[in-house]
Amino acid sequence: ETSGMSGGSAAGAALLALALAAAGEAAAVLRNGGYEGLLAAVHPRVPEDGRLVARLQEMITEASSYLFSATKGRVYFRSVKILIPPTWREKSYEKPKHETYEKADVIVAAPYWKYGDDPYTLQHNACGKMGKYIHFTPNFLVNDYVTDIYGSRGRTFVHEWAHLRWGVFDEYDDDRPFYVTGQNQVKVTRCSSNLTGIYVCEKNSCIDGSCVINKLTGLFKEGCAFIPERNQTAVSSVMYMQSLSSVAEFCNEQNHNREAPNLQNRMCDYRSTWEVIKNSTDFENDLPLTSNSLITPPSFSLLQRRDRVICLVLDVSKTIAGGNWISRLHQAAELYLLQIVEENSYVGIVTFGDKAEIKTHMHQVVSDDARKQLASYLPTAPRGKKANVCAGLRLACEVIRKKEGHLYGSEIILVTGGQDNSTSRCFSELINGGSVIHTITVGSSAAKEIEHFSKETGGFKFFVPERLDFSDLLDVFTGILSTNGDTFHQSVQIESAGESIAGHQQLRRTVTIDSTVGRETFFVATWQAAEPPEIILVDPIGRSYTSKDFDFDSVFHVARLQISGTAEVQITYTLINVHLAPQILTLSVTSRAANSTIPAVAVKTYMSEDTAFYPSAVVAYVQISQGFSPILGASVTAIISSENGDPVAFELLDNGAGSDIVKNDGIYSKYLFSFSGNGRYSLKAHVQANRTTMPQTPMPWSHAMYIPGYVENGKLKMNPSRPLAIKNNIQVRRGGFSRTAVGDSFTVSAVPIGPFIDVFPPCKIIDLDARMEDDKVILTWTAPGGDFDKGQAASYEIRTSETPLELRDSFYSTTFVNTSTLSPQRAGCTEVFVFKPEAFTTGNITIVYVAIRAVDEVFLRSELSNIAQAVMFIPPMAYPTSNTKFGVSTILLLFFGLLVVVCLTVSTSLCLAKKKKKKILLENAAKLLYHKV
Repeated sequence: ETSGMSGGSAAGAALLALALAAAGEAAAVLRNGGYEGLLAAVHPRVPEDGRLVARLQEMITEASSYLFSATKGRVYFRSVKILIPPTWREKSYEKPKHETYEKADVIVAAPYWKYGDDPYTLQHNACGKMGKYIHFTPNFLVNDYVTDIYGSRGRTFVHEWAHLRWGVFDEYDDDRPFYVTGQNQVKVTRCSSNLTGIYVCEKNSCIDGSCVINKLTGLFKEGCAFIPERNQTAVSSVMYMQSLSSVAEFCNEQNHNREAPNLQNRMCDYRSTWEVIKNSTDFENDLPLTSNSLITPPSFSLLQRRDRVICLVLDVSKTIAGGNWISRLHQAAELYLLQIVEENSYVGIVTFGDKAEIKTHMHQVVSDDARKQLASYLPTAPRGKKANVCAGLRLACEVIRKKEGHLYGSEIILVTGGQDNSTSRCFSELINGGSVIHTITVGSSAAKEIEHFSKETGGFKFFVPERLDFSDLLDVFTGILSTNGDTFHQSVQIESAGESIAGHQQLRRTVTIDSTVGRETFFVATWQAAEPPEIILVDPIGRSYTSKDFDFDSVFHVARLQISGTAEVQITYTLINVHLAPQILTLSVTSRAANSTIPAVAVKTYMSEDTAFYPSAVVAYVQISQGFSPILGASVTAIISSENGDPVAFELLDNGAGSDIVKNDGIYSKYLFSFSGNGRYSLKAHVQANRTTMPQTPMPWSHAMYIPGYVENGKLKMNPSRPLAIKNNIQVRRGGFSRTAVGDSFTVSAVPIGPFIDVFPPCKIIDLDARMEDDKVILTWTAPGGDFDKGQAASYEIRTSETPLELRDSFYSTTFVNTSTLSPQRAGCTEVFVFKPEAFTTGNITIVYVAIRAVDEVFLRSELSNIAQAVMFIPPMAYPTSNTKFGVSTILLLFFGLLVVVCLTVSTSLCLAKKKKKKILLENAAKLLYHKV
């Protein structure tokens, strides 16, 4: 794009590029079959090691050709950027423009769990939707023994890329590694079903050392594992075991294993991975490339950002509603400079009305005095009758260039609420200049194009309603944090409270300063009246702080107290309105991590979409974690505020139902769908936990398979046993925690002017589970609401079939289940329903598929639920004793200190003696269990 392009066409081209990046905020953009700008970032806490960069390049280069082959000549990696952390030595690296650790497709960081090097993808969304990032550990990249466990790094990368980019799921299942087929056979959960191998059992896990069938379930008892043959003829699937040399494709519609109880079937309605991939936006109107000669190895560029360089661009025009705008702006910007911006950052300040003015050139934040000096340059009075945004932005660029000589990697914080319809004049030059632009729009008058600066440059975009006397503006400034991944130096907002308090009444609450924070802790109060409130802080052991301990600014109506020390403590604060008239009182608490080796509990808030189109729903997400460990059991409330309306609160859940795709992953969510009107909305989250829980299971979804071993040339070669699930030694001690976090703004459109009619159906049921007990099917699921996940449905439609595809494609042609005795409960409750399927009465059907639709009072129906599978295990007429094994001979092997037993077929010894080229144990030999040997 050239500087000569008109503002309008430049904006249009930029928005087209944004659309090409798809909906998951991915850094990589697909153009003509090649992914450009794939971003990999190394965490600042990873020690400097040049091997990591070399291995990343080798891995992605290998992945590119494998991806091209697996997608049948459609896509490959054309260009890759690797972001080197600022903690590594400075070399002749390029300067990043908009690239940050937080926006990376791939991160290299310490393990999710101690001793765990499984590559994984954080996948929080539905089938076909983009994930957040792929996580590799340094150990995975530099130690070659991992290739025996996960296969080559390039192939592993493609497995994870399919999770991240196309929203497909694994075709194995750690919780259900085996299943019983409709033919009463035990099989391995996999795709395709042509893959062959043997069964191995750890001596101390299985009865008498061999794989044994559970009489009740028909499955192997715990401890049995499937060991694949190294040399296969099966060509799929990448999402099962990409490590096998023969595997070169994704499972497709022809060879997809629809009986396997894996996540791909459950989450994607029994569609194969290739069907989902072909349906992605990457493959719209797509044709395979004609020749491999068009594919060149990816190009790599190494980027490194050093200290943050930030310029505040503050709207001081008189166009912003409310006479106290400058006071509120001063409060919020001062809080940012004194408490939030990270040490060693460079900060400059520009203001604008009709014209722009440099308040100060760059100063480095090296001390409290430097912070106070910067704050002294903040505006104290309005100037100008209208807002000239471009003047402010262009002057900010001058300030940055004077310090850096360029704009690359710098940041601009634009705060504006004035009407300015001329931003297209500087749009192209700003988004291509190299600065990340964070925008804070205030009220309903701000130009609708302002947020495009943020969208195009990867900046935060916040919205503040016109009710400026509350803490909204303070809160958004606390959210403008460094995005380099180093949370130790970041500020954490612990509390944000604001209420209209009647005369001589009080605002009184308790806040927890938990053990992960406590360094540089500030309490900040604001008020409206001429005289400040009386302030009292008390901790459980009787220590107290009163108004005399605070620093008061009577001009801008703010009081500040810094508490020293890092001890965990609960503090009860009281703000007393000493006036007769009511006034709005607010209190904010910020702090920083107490220990550089123990991450603070962090909260991130985001939306599924930038724009909600009525009556479609969007999803609000709040992610709570400590390092990479999810935090469970928190109480999470999201508050959305429109341009003119009152705030509305919602409770978010991590229960694996409704909008919450993954249970207990520390990502809490809620459907948002009923809006008071069109326009901008803000999003804020309040998080509270009386005690902290971390999950007992270490493995997130969408991880590379830990392969226990291989059979090669008739010999068993086992890998070291998987490390036990040992959690990181980072726990929030008793007492819990409090947090407040602000998310990006979003817009709502197409909301009709009342009266409103019910156009919201119940949400899709995503956790339907079916199991057999005697000859009955027991169903359990989480009740949806009458409107998405709110309220109560009116009825359920339940149907069954012998095939999942019939349910998916022809629901009303399948077998009806009488639900007249079933009355839906309120959303979020657990439903249980028992019935006897007609199919089983014939005696020759052992597997049935079940699906549900919820119906509301005006007969709006939910999407079809996930399709559950119920298996009736039919024991043989002459059931063997519990000690009957798969074969008459066993081989004991001692490998890596583990005693394992290989279960062989009856004919194994004979086959080996005759040196026939048969498999050591065909999987369908499991049928031998039901016959005497």
